[in-house]
Amino acid sequence: MSAALPPAPHAFAPRLRTAPADRLAHLGLAVVLLLLLIFLAAPLGAILKQALDDASGRFVGLANFVAYAKTPALLDSLGNSLWVSALVTLITLPLAFGFAYALRRSRMRFKPLFRGITLLPLLAPSLLSAISLIYWFGNQGVLKDAMQAVGIAQIYGAPGIVLAECFAVLPHALMILVTALGAADGRLYEAAEAMGTRPWRRFVTITLPGAKYGLISAALVSFTLVMTDFGIPKVIGGNFNVLATDVFKLVIGQQDFQRGAVVALLLLAPAVLTFFVDRAIAAKQTAMLTARAVPYRPRPKAWRDSLATGYCALIALLVLAMMGMAVFASFASFWPYNLQPTLKHYTMGLVDAEVGEAFVNSLTMAAGTAVFGTALVFMGAYLLEKTLGAAPLRSAVRLLAMLPMAVPGLVLGLGYIFFFNAPGNPLSGLYHTMALLTCCTVAHFYTTGHLTAVTALKALDAEFEAVSASLKVPFWVTFRRVTLPICSPALVDIARYFFINAMTTISAVVFLYSPETKVAAIAILNLDEAGEMGAAAACAVMITAASSIAMGAFSLLAWRIDKKTQAWRA
Repeated sequence: MSAALPPAPHAFAPRLRTAPADRLAHLGLAVVLLLLLIFLAAPLGAILKQALDDASGRFVGLANFVAYAKTPALLDSLGNSLWVSALVTLITLPLAFGFAYALRRSRMRFKPLFRGITLLPLLAPSLLSAISLIYWFGNQGVLKDAMQAVGIAQIYGAPGIVLAECFAVLPHALMILVTALGAADGRLYEAAEAMGTRPWRRFVTITLPGAKYGLISAALVSFTLVMTDFGIPKVIGGNFNVLATDVFKLVIGQQDFQRGAVVALLLLAPAVLTFFVDRAIAAKQTAMLTARAVPYRPRPKAWRDSLATGYCALIALLVLAMMGMAVFASFASFWPYNLQPTLKHYTMGLVDAEVGEAFVNSLTMAAGTAVFGTALVFMGAYLLEKTLGAAPLRSAVRLLAMLPMAVPGLVLGLGYIFFFNAPGNPLSGLYHTMALLTCCTVAHFYTTGHLTAVTALKALDAEFEAVSASLKVPFWVTFRRVTLPICSPALVDIARYFFINAMTTISAVVFLYSPETKVAAIAILNLDEAGEMGAAAACAVMITAASSIAMGAFSLLAWRIDKKTQAWRA
């Protein structure tokens, strides 16, 4: 009788052998599902209920949608949002593609410097670009006459929204396109060159098709970000109404929750459509890099490299001009009559306008989001990827983990009002608390953190869990001794992502704060409404500085963790 064959390598699967461990893992998944239901699904359901009920709570079906369609002013806002979002996308996409192409397909110098400069807007609240434009082109702006000379009467309204959104959206599109252009097989270009194919034809037949998915993704992301942004239209929009500002006016100004819910669902529609279109395109995307691929390395060409350097320098200069004007104006004594540097705007904001307390609140919320958000995201991803059983529970968690990607922050914040402020809700005590602001921010940015954790966990061989189970080692011991150290760089990335976004977000928390829990980004709105533009600029600069310091601290933490836990990779 022949000896039994050893199991095939693929037979090792992540499995919790003991019943107590199974029950513990399923209990953990149930807790994650419960939290996602409370802080994500329930608020969205509350918006739908408001849209289908009248003011007294009676079901009226689509009557609120019909009433909205009969309101010309609101329909104008819908049209404004659509064409402004489309215009910003059409402007930003070629600019970002040209920059990404210069970074990936040229041998120009100073690539890290140019790349770092274009990432600066990610560290600042979107309001900073609107404030800078007012100082550049506003009623007392430096270049007001030059703007009017080219036929633009004033920066307030559509022109200001378009320019400010281009600045805010550019780094998001650029990150996608840099990645898309980085995935290129050098053999295709070598073959095309050997066949005598002209550069333009190589660009059209190889580069563009290879970057098609990245271009479409960048366009969808740009359109959705502009469509759902609240801060920029609020500061520089003037009388030009868009859907995001309509929601705020209807809910906060007019207390018209039904029509506010209708507009929120309209804001949700393009984001959901974008999500499904992106998934459909991703399913059709073919791999650009195979096992035999060789990296594409551009050859030096003086004219091309000089042109790329000049183009990137121009874009970087525009970004620095936008950032620099906010910094300069925050120190100017009395714009534009006395430009002597002073700290009075910082003292006015921190002391007189009580922005100091709001800034501490922002740091508290960002720290809480980074700690608790990272823990929840990683635990949920681990239980999904490294355990088995409870298929319905697992499917529900996966679905809800991906849902925030298609939910704008403004819509989520409005849902929190309807759900957590509802009479009879046992969780209503959370309303207006820092804990609820933190939970809302975690829910808003959950998907990106989840995908990062899943990517890190999928890179781990399933035999770790299989061997642990065969040795009767509990899964939490394997998690602590193996999984957690190996995945520590991803944990730092997730925490950094949560912290920076919590510092700069506006739309997700604009409905939820109280005077005691006001955060710094909201304080900028209040200072702008009070006419204190210098103090508003100072507050925006402080947020940017804090985010930059946090980036440096997280980078140092990542370096120390890599040195301690990733030595095995060498």
